[in-house]
Amino acid sequence: MAPSSGARLVLISLDGSRLHYAIRLHFSASNNAIEYKALINGLRITIELGATRLYVRHNPELVIDQVMKESSNKSHLMAAYCQEVRKLEDKFQGIKLHHVSQKDNDAANFLTKLAARRDSSPSGIFINDLHKPSARVLEGPI
Repeated sequence: MAPSSGARLVLISLDGSRLHYAIRLHFSASNNAIEYKALINGLRITIELGATRLYVRHNPELVIDQVMKESSNKSHLMAAYCQEVRKLEDKFQGIKLHHVSQKDNDAANFLTKLAARRDSSPSGIFINDLHKPSARVLEGPI
């Protein structure tokens, strides 16, 4: 687990406008937990912006499969993150999740490096600092 990691978001409106977010995690998290945090924060931000329909291009495929119910969660923490995503999905009239490979995601790759470096953000990039996980671990069998 990485002690200080970064996640990234690129929000694109229908007119092509882009909002860039780098999320700095100040706690240990697995790669899948980091990807869930990016997805959860992206959903929260788009809710605040008033979006009603959403098309999400996300990596890794495991997170997309779990959220789309094509794969089961083997970890209580991942199940909790998945449940958090499902709660946020209900706030949209329509949402579609699609896997995109890491190599085909240049803007997000840049933001990940920026978040991990802890440098000050360039103009036009929003930084979110998170100091604790947002999902509670579920008890009992998954």
